Amino acid sequence: MSDQYIQRFADGALTRALNRAGAVLIEGPKGCGKTETALQVAQSQVRLDVDPQVSQTVEIDPSLLLLGEHPRLLDEWQLHPVMWDVVRRDVDDRKLTGGYILTGSTAPGETAARHTGAGRFARLQMNTMSLAESGESTRQVSLGELLEGEAPRAAAPAVSISDLIDRMCRGGWPAFIHLPLDAALENLRDYVSTVADVDIRTPDGVRRDPAQVRRLLRSLGRGIGTELKFSTLAQDSGINRDTAADYIAALSRIFIHVEQPAWSAHLRSKATLRNSPKRHMADPALVVAALGATPQKVLQDLDFAGQLFESQVVHDLSVYMGDQGTVSHARDSSGREVDAVLERHDGRWALVEIKLGSREETVEKAATSLKNFRDQLDLSRYEYSPELIVLTGGGLSYQRKDGVKVVAFTALTQ
Repeated sequence: MSDQYIQRFADGALTRALNRAGAVLIEGPKGCGKTETALQVAQSQVRLDVDPQVSQTVEIDPSLLLLGEHPRLLDEWQLHPVMWDVVRRDVDDRKLTGGYILTGSTAPGETAARHTGAGRFARLQMNTMSLAESGESTRQVSLGELLEGEAPRAAAPAVSISDLIDRMCRGGWPAFIHLPLDAALENLRDYVSTVADVDIRTPDGVRRDPAQVRRLLRSLGRGIGTELKFSTLAQDSGINRDTAADYIAALSRIFIHVEQPAWSAHLRSKATLRNSPKRHMADPALVVAALGATPQKVLQDLDFAGQLFESQVVHDLSVYMGDQGTVSHARDSSGREVDAVLERHDGRWALVEIKLGSREETVEKAATSLKNFRDQLDLSRYEYSPELIVLTGGGLSYQRKDGVKVVAFTALTQ
């Protein structure tokens, strides 16, 4: 790997995917690092968004774009959707493993590819950088070890709450992390403008009103990390429900809107689990940019800061879980809830509460909530009992006498 490349947790997932599939599809928001990650292992490449010969080659014989050493990178493949089937056929005909890497900032639509690629394509979702990747975490506490029942190492947080808020406002785009904060904030405002003016059209070519998109993004930002309904988004944005649903679908296709799905489980009580997802953006910094906020404004509104912090933690937990598991949320009809449910494919799992503060009473309340939620579950259906974790914005990392693990978020890593 080059000296300039910042290692990502997706590196390992990409290597594993290339070892088991004929082609790997890497998806994620623009600028999150898909191409650079792919280039660390690709032996040849063609950039479908900048190479002037590509369009003509696709018309004549698209299979010519496959000529090159493997793994071969096809960057922004969705600009020429026919390449999906061309790659699939080549993988089938030559029985390839690790043949191609396709990167894209737009999810393929229903008509983009006639075949799903099942059994040939592995899919890898990339996000913007986590704190452990961008350097704001000490990496002293491993999420994987917590899931396996180990107590957290005693660790202090890496940054102050003020610095943490600066990082949440800056975001995790590799190109922005070394910029002065003011420059990064300006770039993020430009990013949001590009989403509203240009990118939201790319999934299907449909023109959508940029002013309405901006209002929807602001509404989504105000309710970040909550179970916002389309009707609420529509009313708050001054558009109708169908338009709100269409815009959210388009934002999802370009990986700007992200759902944290509701968890399903068996309860011993008569309460039922809600099935509405929580809504997030690709990076909490987009919330700040969409709302025209600044770190100073966020710091002055600690309720909103807590909301933003929860979204950042969910984002980073998704990065740390990677291809090894899922991150959902749970809330029942009686009002009991947990901020995140982590489930690894090997059966290890955890219930997580997220708190910006780390005072004793804050941690005690979160720990009690976790234990109450756990106690209503039918644990006989699970191979392992859940780990109970409170993630905080500050303070020390330790394990309580009742087994609840308290971890400073800025000490966490994969």
